[in-house]
Amino acid sequence: MLKQERQAFIVHQVNLHNRVLSSDLSTQMNVSEDTIRRDLQELADKGKIIKVHGGALSRSFSSSINSSSVYNIDAKKSIAQKAASLIKDGMFVMSTGGTTIIEMAKALPDNLHATFITGSLPAALEYVHHPTIEVIFIGDKLSKSSQITIGADAILKIRQFKVDLCFLGINALDVKHGLTDNDYDVVQVKKAMIESADNVIALSISEKINTSQSIQVCKVNELDTLITELSPDDKIFQPYKNAGLTIL
Repeated sequence: MLKQERQAFIVHQVNLHNRVLSSDLSTQMNVSEDTIRRDLQELADKGKIIKVHGGALSRSFSSSINSSSVYNIDAKKSIAQKAASLIKDGMFVMSTGGTTIIEMAKALPDNLHATFITGSLPAALEYVHHPTIEVIFIGDKLSKSSQITIGADAILKIRQFKVDLCFLGINALDVKHGLTDNDYDVVQVKKAMIESADNVIALSISEKINTSQSIQVCKVNELDTLITELSPDDKIFQPYKNAGLTIL
């Protein structure tokens, strides 16, 4: 694979999954991690990604990024509108972070009265702009790569709640492996959120469907609803419907 092809693949994977590991990229492209590190540095120097220890982040993690620069923003806005329509007055809602969650926060009706619980710093900062919702921030160690609080204290605090809805921004989903991610600490937080919710809703652009990462968050049948930008009648969803998911 030529360098230009490698770097195009890396940028796509970073934009799609928000965070990638050098070791995974090395395996996927059958090149050394030294080669990957050089590619990541070049891409970071060009402003296409954010290079971090062990991998790279999407530019959407930058606080200065605007919505128009977010990968597949139109699809994420469509998902956000569907998700926001499920939230009713008086509900307790828990969420992870991610660009789709941010768009959901922006799509909330101005007259909504609900309580939102999150450990995601960007999501919390978006929720606090809303005039009539309460925001509970789950404090603990802040992951620099995911900008979400992680650790034992965060998990204990999450388990104190029993919420109506839990919205998960996801990394990858397929029927065989379920919901998967590549960040062990974030996976533990997501597991705790799932256990604390009456209804678990996964938000995902369709490109992430039928893909997998290295660490399982939960099985498919532990989710209640999957929201994408596609029509619920799209044939890609039949295996997920067979597993009991509601598709929106």
